[in-house]
Amino acid sequence: MGESANTHQHTSPATVAPSAPPPNLALSRGPTWTPAEQLQQLHYCIHSNPSWPEAVLLAFQHYIVVLGTIVLIATTLVPRMGGSPGDKARVIQTLLFTAGLNTLLQTALGSRLPTVMRSSFVFILPVLSIINDFSDKNFSSEHERFTYTVRTIQGSLIVASIINVILGFSRTWGHLTRLFTPVVIVPLVCVVGLGLFMRGFPMLANCVEIGLPMLILLVVGQQYLRRIHPRADVVLERFGLLICIALIWAFAAILTVAGAYNHVREVTKQSCRTDRSFLMSSAPWIRVPYPFQWGTPIFRASHVFGMMGATLVASAESTGTFFAAARLSGATPPPAYIFNRSIGLQGIGLLVEGIFGSIAGNSASVENVGLLGLTHIGSRRVVQISTGFMIFFSIFGKFGAFFASIPLPIFGAIYCVLFGIVAATGISFMQFTNNNSMRNLYIIGLSLFLGISIPQYFVTNTSQDGRGPVQTAGGWFNDILNTIFSSAPTIAIIIGTVLDQTLDAKHSINDRGVSWWKPFQHKKGDTRNDEFYGLPLRINEYIPTRFH
Repeated sequence: MGESANTHQHTSPATVAPSAPPPNLALSRGPTWTPAEQLQQLHYCIHSNPSWPEAVLLAFQHYIVVLGTIVLIATTLVPRMGGSPGDKARVIQTLLFTAGLNTLLQTALGSRLPTVMRSSFVFILPVLSIINDFSDKNFSSEHERFTYTVRTIQGSLIVASIINVILGFSRTWGHLTRLFTPVVIVPLVCVVGLGLFMRGFPMLANCVEIGLPMLILLVVGQQYLRRIHPRADVVLERFGLLICIALIWAFAAILTVAGAYNHVREVTKQSCRTDRSFLMSSAPWIRVPYPFQWGTPIFRASHVFGMMGATLVASAESTGTFFAAARLSGATPPPAYIFNRSIGLQGIGLLVEGIFGSIAGNSASVENVGLLGLTHIGSRRVVQISTGFMIFFSIFGKFGAFFASIPLPIFGAIYCVLFGIVAATGISFMQFTNNNSMRNLYIIGLSLFLGISIPQYFVTNTSQDGRGPVQTAGGWFNDILNTIFSSAPTIAIIIGTVLDQTLDAKHSINDRGVSWWKPFQHKKGDTRNDEFYGLPLRINEYIPTRFH
């Protein structure tokens, strides 16, 4: 037998007939798993709800997760704008308030998925461009420079919101999503998670003695210790994140009080100490964010165009996040008309943020979608309850500042897990394609690699003041291209859709998963569409049919 296995017969490949596999080959190699449109291990899906006490705790967990991103954005931008710790506290309050309003709007009327809508990092490049333009302008004080910059951002957001409103309510974005197949969705959802890798371990590593224990404790406690006892299983699986945050935050406070960071670099102090945010002392006790709180918006064409590029990128980021949210909440893939509705309302959300004076526009929160997978609970009601925490803590500033003082490396450890779950959710869409098709592997591989590689080049070659690799005479043109090519989901959509539609598309319909994908693209294509995404009856009566 060994001799025949090592004997090479020089026969022309054309004359060798393929040997048929044994009829019971699959059975002889163990069990097989058929594709499943919905995950089977969810405790609560999109329209089922845990008990009220559990729902409130889970909602508070969503609030804590989204708070990390909001604090990180404010920490990155406000000092460069000339803002003081008090300005930073008020910005965080405003971002939380608008996040609560936009999340409630999206979950009730938009996608109807359990997704949190929060300020997005895709708006940082155009905001840095605005900050840089005012670096040489004379102001009487840094606070005046801060308010002038915020007013300019307001004007840009208000005008740029038109892009999303037109894309959504004209049904243009829905027509684009009809071109998607599972071959495109796989790299799109994957890079939604993987494209944020700089907010994972690199942010954790800013304070290893806090971040690394948080990561280890979260993995061990939430995945291993919960198997010790049935009671521990429920508690640690659903609330393990809160428990780990409390323990590591207390550990960080002990290190701070003990003087462990008294003689370290200032950067280390900012990351590790629990008393370096100055939010508690500067935040007001009670303050309600209100429209045009910073003054009259300033409109400048060059800044508006740059912000328009960011709104396009935010639409692409939200699209991939919505696919992941649908999968992790037990819903079917969102139909095209749902994307029309959700992207249109995302534009309304941008308008709201511009009116209230946010420093960045909104998109669907990737980290909160990862939390759906971590807890195995995809309930819409839980996310809607979390908006109550966002609005409450945005008004009562001292209480919100307390939780906003959590060291950012703790959030970096959390993101390592949550972003990974979202990326793996994208891989799960491969079951609806032919995984043995070299065509599919080529498209998925190229879209996935370039979706990470191209943005990394642009991010690496972008200076501190927001100047990217594209540098022409037109600053607004530079902002648009640098923003678009710094976005992993946008690159994945462009490359994946073009290749999938042009590379032997007609002869690979079954391999691409088109037959599985098409029924979900129409309201009547699958009976579950209305069950998951249908508007409440009373609201539905006032919405035109073409937007359903």
